[in-house]
Amino acid sequence: MYFKDIIGLRDIKKHLIESVQRGFVPHARLLYGPEGVGKLPLAIAYARYINCLNPQLDDACGECPSCLKFNKLAHPDLHFAFPVIKSKVSDEYLPQWRDFLSQNTYFNLNDWLNFIDAQNAQGIIYAKESDEIIRKLSLKIYEAKYRIMIVWLPEKMHEACANKLLKMIEEPPENTVFLLVSEEPDAVLPTIQSRCQPLHIRAIEENEMVNVIESKYRFSKKDASSVAHVANGSFTKAITIIESTDETRFFFDLFKRMMRASVSRKIRNIKTIANEIAGIGREMQKSYLLYCLRMFREYFINNLHEPQMVYLDSEEADFGIRFSPFINERNVEKLNDEFSIAYRQIEQNGNAKIIFLDLCLKVTVLLLK
Repeated sequence: MYFKDIIGLRDIKKHLIESVQRGFVPHARLLYGPEGVGKLPLAIAYARYINCLNPQLDDACGECPSCLKFNKLAHPDLHFAFPVIKSKVSDEYLPQWRDFLSQNTYFNLNDWLNFIDAQNAQGIIYAKESDEIIRKLSLKIYEAKYRIMIVWLPEKMHEACANKLLKMIEEPPENTVFLLVSEEPDAVLPTIQSRCQPLHIRAIEENEMVNVIESKYRFSKKDASSVAHVANGSFTKAITIIESTDETRFFFDLFKRMMRASVSRKIRNIKTIANEIAGIGREMQKSYLLYCLRMFREYFINNLHEPQMVYLDSEEADFGIRFSPFINERNVEKLNDEFSIAYRQIEQNGNAKIIFLDLCLKVTVLLLK
């Protein structure tokens, strides 16, 4: 991945490149921002650039021995830590990780977990990962100017792993750089945050996204603009919209049936949909709850009659014609709270059947307000 492969964010790329040209390479950076804006590819492009033997004014050369090894993500001084399953460490999934990154530039945690067939397992950076990181970084640098450790989603670190890395992140070996890539920086251990130089990676500019969608997918300007507007700065979301994934349709169908069951006040319908959601796997459940939170936001804003502030596709918008009035100032905050609580309970391995039945019953009460 090169800087040229990353959509938009021209000022951020310029800042990173110029900092290297000035000789300023912090020992630890925290790249944080919303999902789908290119934080991980940006970290990889930055790692490539600082180790390029012939860096150009705006990108790595792509021809030196270092760049050729980065092309395959097989540079001996480039290391990764990322969420895995089955209490393993990242290196045990390294071939799949390289294969996944070769096929995808913009993606999310669910995409990765689906790729490795995680099923119901949640992605975690387990405690023993810290021993592997410390071991790798204690060895002599093979050939690069800098040894790079990229940690994708440090908020998924087991607390024991995070605590054990504090000293290493604060005082790494000479010419060692940590790049932490986070979507939930508030969930990263504060003592780790304080040891990193933060860099906020904002949403992708809409005009930049429109241009890419037009050229890559051969959309008209109007259709590309519509997709970019709904994606709201996330190219991962744009891809989902363009490909009309089964997951998005599935979530929308679940949402409609959950809301209709709750409004019907029929306990059999409520139990049926609650049990169905409880059976889809924890990562999917978490993604579904986040989808619901987004829908509540969109339908509430939809009542304000400000279409430029609403990010719904055509099917979601059609459903909102009748449903939006149910989401109002009397219940929107409470709905947000209840779905956020359910998300945390699922994340803590709570009983999904109880959680979703309770949630559906609460929605029944709240939608009548």
